Amino acid sequence: MRKSLRSLVLIGFVAACGSSNTTAPRNLDNACSILDQRPSFERAMKRTERRWGVPVHVQMATIYQESKFISNARTPLRYALGVIPMGRQSSAFGYSQALDATWDEYRQDTGRRGAKRDEIDDATDFIGWYMTATRDQLGISLSDARNQYLAYHEGRGGYSRGSYRAKGWLVSVAGRVQSRANTYRQQLRSCL
Repeated sequence: MRKSLRSLVLIGFVAACGSSNTTAPRNLDNACSILDQRPSFERAMKRTERRWGVPVHVQMATIYQESKFISNARTPLRYALGVIPMGRQSSAFGYSQALDATWDEYRQDTGRRGAKRDEIDDATDFIGWYMTATRDQLGISLSDARNQYLAYHEGRGGYSRGSYRAKGWLVSVAGRVQSRANTYRQQLRSCL
């Protein structure tokens, strides 16, 4: 009896330690609901807002678009002849969908060598770091979710060249990011 109780406690402990946010919160259209379900998200985003100045609603709209708040989100696989897996479309991973090279630059720049893309604290800090540099280099306000997203998606060089202009689908997505940021901002007034 004692051995089975110990086993159950151990299994419960392992399950609790190993749990992560690999699934999206429910009701992604409600910012307050998301933060109620995942209090660690609120703490991380407020910390990023204090450190980098990127508003919580802009962070949330960006994460929604990039990963739907799924910690281990990846780009789809590419297939040759429709059936042979040929790897992922890109190295984007985690909440922020940061590419390997950009993530390495972030870790080098901030000294956060142990940062992980599937940890919300690190992902929001990355977004803050990236968007602050975008503001500094391109003059895009930290509250301008649309243009920050375009620069985030295309890279600052691509944004400067206007590469997004030839991508109607991306301009449309950036508009939705702005709209979601506006909605989240309104909702957060009642719960933050």
